[in-house]
Amino acid sequence: MTDLAELPPGLTVFERGWLSSNNVLFHGTGPTALVDSGYCTHAGQTLALVRQALGGRSLDLLLNTHLHSDHCGGNAVLQCEYESLETRIPPGVAERVRNWDPVALTYVPTGQQCPRFRIDALLEPGSEVLLGERHWQVHAAPGHDAHSVILFEPRSRNLISADALWENGFGVIFQELEGEDAFDDVAKTLDVIESLRPLAVIPGHGKVFTGVGQALANARRRLDGFVRDPTKHAAHAAKVLLKFKLLELQRLQVTEFARWAAATPYFVLVHRLWFSGVDLTTWIGQLADDLVRSGAAARDGDSIQNL
Repeated sequence: MTDLAELPPGLTVFERGWLSSNNVLFHGTGPTALVDSGYCTHAGQTLALVRQALGGRSLDLLLNTHLHSDHCGGNAVLQCEYESLETRIPPGVAERVRNWDPVALTYVPTGQQCPRFRIDALLEPGSEVLLGERHWQVHAAPGHDAHSVILFEPRSRNLISADALWENGFGVIFQELEGEDAFDDVAKTLDVIESLRPLAVIPGHGKVFTGVGQALANARRRLDGFVRDPTKHAAHAAKVLLKFKLLELQRLQVTEFARWAAATPYFVLVHRLWFSGVDLTTWIGQLADDLVRSGAAARDGDSIQNL
């Protein structure tokens, strides 16, 4: 849990790790609100954290910066707990949620889970939303996700950046994996963040940080590397998806791990677009070996486990 003097009063950040996104809770005077709800397998912990911080108060508003499973997987549990909870999401995929299309929402293609939830309103770029005692600006932040938004409070100059900017990079650019150009969107979003001149950033993953200039430089350097060699980004993304599954399950048989990946549409797509010169099963094995070499996983006999 992070509760820093630089942040507005009544704002608490639950730093969750990488399976679940960070949760930002507004629990001071005025309506209570939560930004992003984590992954579904952590939903019980998310609810416990919110309950404890609210001390018996109700949760009034739930906002999602975007609809990747690690940012909205706890929505359903929170909606069940707080019947009057209003849920807002960015525009662009609202109909997919209303009609609940887990394929179009990417949950099936990535091999991830997200229980169905409802939406009540949209989080429109160019608007403001009252969180705590202050109005936060909603800015479009395409790149990592085409419909993502970031939230900026101009008085304190705090930014909720979601996965548009971390201290050491940004989230996987999924449109690029699908063969669509999106590196320029990432660059433009980084420019928007720089123009806001935030003093502190609450990222989607990792600790709250203040060295925004250095973080932007790190992100741009990383982006330049991906632009020069898009296969580097594709390989990175595939390893991120493998690591996410390991974070979720912690330990799998190597053959089961390879079988799951080969049956997951995103791996098949990335392989076809970027690595078709290598047999699919062989390629997945190479990715798993890379995770072990990097210290992100370990082999234990016939199993691979999360580290």
